[in-house]
Amino acid sequence: MFRVATTINRGFTLVELVVVIILVGTLSALGVSLFASKRAFSPLLASQQLASATLLAQQAALAGNAGSDLLISQTSDAFRFTVGPSSASPRVFTIAREGASLSVAGGLPRTLSFGTDGVPASGTNLTLTFSGDSTFQSCISSRGAVYSGGCQP
Repeated sequence: MFRVATTINRGFTLVELVVVIILVGTLSALGVSLFASKRAFSPLLASQQLASATLLAQQAALAGNAGSDLLISQTSDAFRFTVGPSSASPRVFTIAREGASLSVAGGLPRTLSFGTDGVPASGTNLTLTFSGDSTFQSCISSRGAVYSGGCQP
């Protein structure tokens, strides 16, 4: 009877492990540099926060609640969106500016009121522009829709 010699390789070689460690280290260094700067994301986050606050004010208007106004303002260090500023319990959304700015026709602070149908009382489109390392626009249309990008005429 003959025995067949078989070799069983188990595990990884030292060279393979070192290569994987170098690759993981390089990728993590690149990834950290992409997400280390909050300023690059501040305008996007602020525009999303504005959309959330606007929808909350619209829901309050549809439900017939007192908090159907939205006050849009900015301080030296933060954007502030206040739903129901004159109600007994206003809801305030604040996000750090991180070097970004907000511009809107008519200037800030700006109050938007919504009717019982969820439509802005002004009846006009409103474009808000968040500028920083990048620029994002949000539109609150005359029909109450909130979307990213400039308003269409």
